Amino acid sequence: MRIGVPKETLPGETRVALVPAHVGPLLKAGLQVAVEQGAGEAAGFTDDAYRGAGAAIVPRAEVFQTADVILQVRSTPPDPALRSGQAVLGFADPLGAAAALRGPGAAGVTMLSMELMPRITRAQSMDALSSMATIAGYKGVLLAANLLPRMFPMLMTAAGTVSPARVFIVGAGVAGLQAIASARRMGAKVEAYDVRPAVKEQIQSLGARFVELPLESTGAEDKGGYAKVQDEAFYQKQRELMAKAVAAADMVITTAAIPGKKSPVLITADAVKGMRPGSVIVDLAAERGGNCELTKADETVVVHGVTILGPTNLAAEVPYHASQMYSKNILTFFTSLLKDGTVTINLEDEVCRDTLVTRDGQVVNERIRALVAPAR
Repeated sequence: MRIGVPKETLPGETRVALVPAHVGPLLKAGLQVAVEQGAGEAAGFTDDAYRGAGAAIVPRAEVFQTADVILQVRSTPPDPALRSGQAVLGFADPLGAAAALRGPGAAGVTMLSMELMPRITRAQSMDALSSMATIAGYKGVLLAANLLPRMFPMLMTAAGTVSPARVFIVGAGVAGLQAIASARRMGAKVEAYDVRPAVKEQIQSLGARFVELPLESTGAEDKGGYAKVQDEAFYQKQRELMAKAVAAADMVITTAAIPGKKSPVLITADAVKGMRPGSVIVDLAAERGGNCELTKADETVVVHGVTILGPTNLAAEVPYHASQMYSKNILTFFTSLLKDGTVTINLEDEVCRDTLVTRDGQVVNERIRALVAPAR
């Protein structure tokens, strides 16, 4: 069986699905690995490094013509070179771009989506969303620090005392917790809020203060650990209470996202108006509309002297380590599907069942099927 690793074609995507260090385990399993010329260059991995690890460096067309399994970072939109009988593993965005799945489904491609990885203990080493969120939380703090007209730490100098920057983190998932840790390491005074009370101890363990809002939050978390959608009355009250914490902050990082849903608006235009000029907001939920009312995806907006960033793919700005982490996730996932040297679709396995989107020309995932049904 041959594994193919094509170069990513989405504009701005610098990651690669498999790094040279992870070619060896595939070869030991009796597989062949074909990597497109230049696939890893943007992430810092040369063709010579892949050759040295035992992979074949081939043109793009050969990757798709000869590979039985394609490993990608972004597998949506599906590459037109995919053919019936191939399996594809990658970020398929099945909840956000479900209509695009009709293509590979009709072509008989078996597609497995990294976004649908169940949050269970056994799958932690396969959880690419968490890996990329770690990088986004770290990079988001650096972006804000670069724009903030203040230093982060408190300093006692002959010229006087420099007070620490005040940072407010909204959402304490993986990205939020990494943002807290990064801002604290730089010396900022950090506060954080999450609708899920269970994360209070995690926030405090990183040295941040947990902001408590008098809201009824029972049932705010689903079985996978993600925040659940609340009604508009809840969000309205949340926005009103949060405005005070936002106004006191020099920097705000928002990370509140709900899989497959529009990001809840938590910071209104009025709340932005209440911030000090020079303050910075980094909206890590921009890909799904953003947590700030004024966010524009992949743009920098300045309103009332407040700079608002809406990055949608921060992991691609740290491509070396992002690729390293993603490669480990997808390698672990892929090898879990191997049996006697071939990919085995075992629907009794929760990891395989939950991530499987299309098979034999049909959308088979229950969560996705309704989204791709033709409109009547």
